[in-house]
Amino acid sequence: MKSEKKRVHIVHPYLLNPTNPISVNLIGAGGTGSQMLTALARINQALNALGHAGLHVRVFDDDKVQPANLARQLFTENEIGLNKGVALINRINRFFGTNWKAIPERFTKGKNTTANITVCCVDTIGARIEIEEILHARPKNTQRDENIYLLDFGNSRESGQMVLSTIGEIKQPQSDRFATIGVLPSLVVDYREMLAKGGEMDDEPSCSLAEALNKQDLFINSVLANMGSSFLWQMLRVGIIENRGFFLNLGRFCSKQILI
Repeated sequence: MKSEKKRVHIVHPYLLNPTNPISVNLIGAGGTGSQMLTALARINQALNALGHAGLHVRVFDDDKVQPANLARQLFTENEIGLNKGVALINRINRFFGTNWKAIPERFTKGKNTTANITVCCVDTIGARIEIEEILHARPKNTQRDENIYLLDFGNSRESGQMVLSTIGEIKQPQSDRFATIGVLPSLVVDYREMLAKGGEMDDEPSCSLAEALNKQDLFINSVLANMGSSFLWQMLRVGIIENRGFFLNLGRFCSKQILI
């Protein structure tokens, strides 16, 4: 009996051998976003060492560093009152020698929202739905910064997920071995009902670090960011993926892949 082909996604060829750095928009510089920015800088450095053009990142966040952000997010007491994106980008640029940009504003429809990869690290379901609508509303083009992929991170106190989706269809090569899938649906499309039941954090500010830790565990964001950045690294290095993300339960120390 003929066996069913394994479902895979072949990564857009431009990302594997670009003529210019891959453009990345990181939306949200809080718990997960602050950790993810450091991971992106490490990916960029490693890609450059392998002869790849690397990444160029812009960080969108209109929030300021608060005392409650310390420890769980990558900020110091000296950065309290500064814009989160500006504080992080200044530090990353000095440490890694990059020339990345901070946009101290919300990611909105009127802004320049095109980038090859959008990494969404915002707290609310409504904001994530809005971001996805903005990305899909942009007409497809052949420019080097066209919207191609969305990596969507979200979490509650001890659990979370990362899901990769495509912005439109990515043309796939024919394969005798694999069933190549060109459209990867978003978390919002596939799991809207689950999200609506309260699995995501609200956007109410915390008054203290202790209160913030009651809402989100100390290491949930860093574990999510490291797993998600490892996923992105595999995309860019291998060029073929069998999964489009994962669910994580840090309280039980387990994770589950999301198959294509």
